[in-house]
Amino acid sequence: MMKKELSLPYGSGKITLQLPEKVAQCDVFHPPVTQKAPYTAEKVYDLLQKSPLTLTSKKRVAIAINDKTRPVRYDVLLTPLLHYLQEAGVPHEAITLFISSGTHQTIPTSEYPEFIPPEVVARYAIVCHDCDDASQLLDVGTTMAGTPVLINRRFYEADIKITLGTIEPHHFMGFSGGAKTAAIGLTGRSTIEANHRLLLQPYTVTGEYERNPMRQDVEEIGERIKITACLNAVMNYKKDVLEVLWDTPREVMKKGIPESRRLTQVVIPPMYDLVIASAGGFPKDINLYQAQKALTNACMVCQPGGSILLAAECREGHGNQKYADFMQGKTSFQQVLDEFGKVPFQIGPHKAYLIARQGLKYRMYLQSGMADADVRDLLLTPIHSIDEYISHTDLSGMRIAILPYATTTVPC
Repeated sequence: MMKKELSLPYGSGKITLQLPEKVAQCDVFHPPVTQKAPYTAEKVYDLLQKSPLTLTSKKRVAIAINDKTRPVRYDVLLTPLLHYLQEAGVPHEAITLFISSGTHQTIPTSEYPEFIPPEVVARYAIVCHDCDDASQLLDVGTTMAGTPVLINRRFYEADIKITLGTIEPHHFMGFSGGAKTAAIGLTGRSTIEANHRLLLQPYTVTGEYERNPMRQDVEEIGERIKITACLNAVMNYKKDVLEVLWDTPREVMKKGIPESRRLTQVVIPPMYDLVIASAGGFPKDINLYQAQKALTNACMVCQPGGSILLAAECREGHGNQKYADFMQGKTSFQQVLDEFGKVPFQIGPHKAYLIARQGLKYRMYLQSGMADADVRDLLLTPIHSIDEYISHTDLSGMRIAILPYATTTVPC
């Protein structure tokens, strides 16, 4: 007999679960809730005016923004920033937006209005970065960690360089935000791969900033590419903007990380036999490449040998062809780890490495829109419905944790 119904975000909608009575324990964990009033565009505009940049009408302004895989509230951040620049005397012809696509696929212009306000698309020049186009890149040296810094030339040559983004926990970078939007999103593939190679070092984990070698390398890249200022938001799981920071890259991170922790960290003991997790819906589950971040947090509360059921629509499939290619023919997660160490580091296969580390300890199931064969090729077990799995599985005596917004629910 079923007693409790629960919905989980899935793509642009929801899926429903019915939880059985006969379990030892069933706990639902959401990110922390605050009564703080969300920021409006007007409040952000006031913030910008209180800490103005040195601008003249002759300045060329470059603004780095995230691509469609990141849930940034451009109506609250970008719109007032453009209004502020206009009021400061900068003509719209002097402003260029740079989509920080990193190693993600470049986005066709027809899709810009899906994540950028249409009135902005109609008025401003927009460039989608291509990390493999050498003609776009400028070499500005090497970091102390040995990372070659190849930056988008047009962005670098602007007089004012601004990044927009969100500060939230990142499963190996520690935190997103700050310089990262440009330092990773607008650099060359060799820069990104050299930086991401550092994930094999200690402290490359969720919520670690000062000791995280990848994140500190990003800060140095940001200094080398001479970012002027960052306009960053801290959002809750409902995508309300609860804090806005406007400062230098390092100061934005210093001020924003404590607020991000308050909105994401939850005390959860690592004691559960079964963890049911949603990545949080679109765009966090746009593909498996992004949704894997939810697996990281789910694993932190699951007993070794336990099971994790992930709900992620993955409307764009696996999300990275190099990841899929690397997984072809692999029959075990141990094989993935063994072969990963034998080849030069690449973005894409690193995702296989991260999932394999988790797959050795836990049984992992995926409800998605992907074909079953494609899910199995990635060594995950496809299920057509988490609710169906629950109804056909003996859960007697099991301890179950449910994370409806697993990407932004950080166990501590």
